[in-house]
Formats: sequence, structure tokens, C-alpha cells
Amino acid sequence: MKGIIFNVAEKAVVELLGEDAWDDLLEDAELDGDYTALGTYPDEELLALVSAAAVRTGHDPGDVQRLVGRHALPHLVASISDFLEPDLDVFEFLASVHSIIHVEVKKLDPNAQPPDVIPERVSDDELRLTYRSTRGLSPLAEGLILGAGDHFGQPVELEVLSGDGTEAVISVKRDSEAQRSAA
Repeated sequence: MKGIIFNVAEKAVVELLGEDAWDDLLEDAELDGDYTALGTYPDEELLALVSAAAVRTGHDPGDVQRLVGRHALPHLVASISDFLEPDLDVFEFLASVHSIIHVEVKKLDPNAQPPDVIPERVSDDELRLTYRSTRGLSPLAEGLILGAGDHFGQPVELEVLSGDGTEAVISVKRDSEAQRSAA
């Protein structure tokens, strides 16, 4: 797992739970927490932090992943803004994850193993994403997708059509309720 994921997760945890929360989770998970953005760390460390957060908060680990992903997305976008076209729509951003962002990650580190995120445009208001990764972090991906909607000011609704954690097919629709409220 690339260190940038740990870095943005730390920012999200601090935003959600306070300044000491990240250090508390590191202690609970028995990790030192010295993560550099371009470093590579065992996937088990992120899973240990998720487990520690689940115990501390009483939430399901999947819900922890979704919440952290949603709040980490703006920090992740800020760190990769050089790779993004200005004025992206949320669907354009999500469709670019695999073909642009993960390609750039592989250029920086040929040994990196980002997940496959394959987009399929179903309609103007629906994008279907297929997430594949041996890490089993599809709930984190769901949170990142929701965070993208928040970040780009275009809320989305998700429906997991199929999945087992390592592979998920996710329908992403523009949030029609939010669109009506904004009109």
C-alpha cells in the first residue's frame, strides 16, 4: 500500500476524531506510523488501523473504511491535482482514476499495485465502476466515490450490484434528490 493512502487517511481521521485520534489508533494497532507518501507499506497495517478504529468507535470495519474514504478524498485530490484536468465533473474524475491517476502512480513506482477501477458509462446520470483488488478494500473505494461527489459538488448515490470485497461492481448515480434541492 502506498504511503499516500496512509497520509490521507491520517488527515481524515484527525478531521473526524480529533488531533490525538491518529496516534491513538497507531498505538492500538501497535504501529509506528512513519509513512511517507511514496513509501510502500504492508496492507496489513492499513487493515490494523481500520480494525483499531472499528473497536474504538463501535462501527463495522466496512463503515470505517467508507467514512475514512469519503473524508480522505479531498486530500487525495489535492495531492494529485497536477494530473487532473481543471473543471472535472465527478463522472469524468471517477472515469480517470484507472486510466490517468493509477498510470501516474505506476510511473512513480513500477512496483505499485493500485486497484483496477474500470468505468462503464451507462447513461448521462449513471456510471458503473468495477473495482478489483486483492486488498479487499471495496468499502474504502465506496467512500472515495462518495467523497468525489462531495468534493466536486455533485452528490452521488451508490449501489453495490455485486461484490465480495476484492471485486465489486458499483453503480454510481447522480443524486437526483440533491439535484432537485439545488434547483
